Amino acid sequence: MPNIKSAKKRVKVLETKTMRNKAIKSNLKTVLKKAESASGAEKEAAVRLAVKKVDQACAKGLLHKNTASRKKAQLTKKLSEAKA
Repeated sequence: MPNIKSAKKRVKVLETKTMRNKAIKSNLKTVLKKAESASGAEKEAAVRLAVKKVDQACAKGLLHKNTASRKKAQLTKKLSEAKA
């Protein structure tokens, strides 16, 4: 356990940020799974939501921009295959 006041604060801040990041990542995984398993008319809405969540995770720094781009491309490809 840190003794210096600023180090104690960093521990608290890091814990808060870790919890936020974990919640966002967990939600992202859930939305991606729902987008993959959705069918019919709801698939388009699920993919739109998933793309939005991927962009938000990228903006927060949880995903690299290329990873986010790859995930979005995979989602849209599966959506277009489902429509065809």
